[in-house]
Amino acid sequence: MLKQWLTLFAALSLTGAFAMVDVNQATEAELDGIKGVGPATSRLIVDERKKSEFRNWADLIGRVKGMGQKSAARLSGQGMTVNGVAYEAGKPDANAVPK
Repeated sequence: MLKQWLTLFAALSLTGAFAMVDVNQATEAELDGIKGVGPATSRLIVDERKKSEFRNWADLIGRVKGMGQKSAARLSGQGMTVNGVAYEAGKPDANAVPK
């Protein structure tokens, strides 16, 4: 019985670790909770978001200093999304800024 409880607890812990965090909805603290996002990046994201929401990943990369394709892919893997969409490396249309 103890083993079953431990297995359940471990499964629930992992589920919480990969919770999706959308940059247009998250608080500064939630953004800071993503592995790889520190206080400075969280602040930059929130400051840029105050000007206007991010349309997609290309918009986020273009507006947040220090954010590139590699960091976008890494942060997306940690649960970050833009408008509910994960970063897709190698798919420029999925990440392009609409005209």
